[in-house]
Amino acid sequence: MSRTSIVFKQTYNRCLTMLGRCEHLPSEPELGTALGVSRTTVRAVLARLAETGLIRWDKRSKPRLRPPSPEDYFPPEETDSPAEIVERRFMRRLLKHGVAPGSHISEVELAREAGVGTTSVREFLIRFSRFGLIEKRPNSRWLLKGFTREFALELADIRQMFERNSAAAFLALADDHPAWSALDRIRAEHVAMAASIDDRYEEFPELDERFHRLVHNASSNRFIIDFYDLIAMIFNYHYQWNRAGERERHASAIQEHIAYIDALRSKDPERVRSAFLAHMVSARSTLLRSLPAS
Repeated sequence: MSRTSIVFKQTYNRCLTMLGRCEHLPSEPELGTALGVSRTTVRAVLARLAETGLIRWDKRSKPRLRPPSPEDYFPPEETDSPAEIVERRFMRRLLKHGVAPGSHISEVELAREAGVGTTSVREFLIRFSRFGLIEKRPNSRWLLKGFTREFALELADIRQMFERNSAAAFLALADDHPAWSALDRIRAEHVAMAASIDDRYEEFPELDERFHRLVHNASSNRFIIDFYDLIAMIFNYHYQWNRAGERERHASAIQEHIAYIDALRSKDPERVRSAFLAHMVSARSTLLRSLPAS
């Protein structure tokens, strides 16, 4: 995906969020300033909004014809940066193909699957190597390694601390912050997945990663946001070694997420604390049960 395409789709999604809060869009120069893009990109976005029946674009007049729905947004896999695309492809490979400790990962193969350059793949893998979970090998290959119970417990403690801080930051966001609209869309995805859980439970890890990343991003803390890559990898990958009861486990986690999302929407700090702690306790238990017998 070209950089131009990513910018257009990111801008389009942001403009949809703006459109959800107003009856008329501002002038093209004002939109360009608000969205941080060129007038060419603004006009491309307006043209698509008109084509999809969201606005009527008649020179300076841009009245809203209908409010945006979750289906109007481009999905995350089409709006992410190369680093985020690599991460998603890497996680998908681990989750769907049952890659075990001791397996080798090729930079070239992963780059081809993700549709990005090997430099993006190498940078992504280097970030994980400092934790000892993967190790560089000759000829652009990497060795996937396991981890201990002690490592898992330390990671669970850090995750809970980060989640607490991020949830508090989320509650402090302004009412018109785009994260609230993103939260509503993610809730809708949870409800839809719960309604067809028998067919879709294997899709949950990716939804889980996107939900928690949204919460963590609210912290605006570069260390929390960066470290979440490792957290996502562990919690959405390693417990897949033990797939017993996977459907029930994911169905339960979906309901925990919905309760957590509703607590955030209530803006009640005590309700949020109760919901996220219940989910963290459950996630810790699942992670520890997944560890291979030593």
